[in-house]
Amino acid sequence: MIDGKPVVLFLCVHNAGRSQMALGFFQHLAGDRAVAWSGGSEPADEVNPAAVETMAERGIDISQQFPKRWTDDTVRDADVVVTMGCGDTCPVFPGKRYLDWTLADPKGLSAAEVRPIRDEIERRVRGLLQELGLPA
Repeated sequence: MIDGKPVVLFLCVHNAGRSQMALGFFQHLAGDRAVAWSGGSEPADEVNPAAVETMAERGIDISQQFPKRWTDDTVRDADVVVTMGCGDTCPVFPGKRYLDWTLADPKGLSAAEVRPIRDEIERRVRGLLQELGLPA
């Protein structure tokens, strides 16, 4: 916790699609009631344009985000670590709460193909907020 607020870390391989959308939803829905970060094991050069487009359709701007690598300190500071398809490259630290969200990778997909992924991420983020006692 940071200042009494739960900390959630969203991880995927490239930190360009799924984890960025999850971060966007979480920050938008939680506001200042929680802290969220995202990272990847092999960060891409930019956030997936289809992810940016489909999030904008929901009024959430992730266009200024950029893919970044997770660090051991970031993982240690998180209360909940949500992994999304990073498999063995995702960090595992004892005592952390882990959730593994199996979601299709939006890499190379059109906005129309990304929308169902975005919608599922929103559903799961809303559920996580409920579990944390922070209903959206």
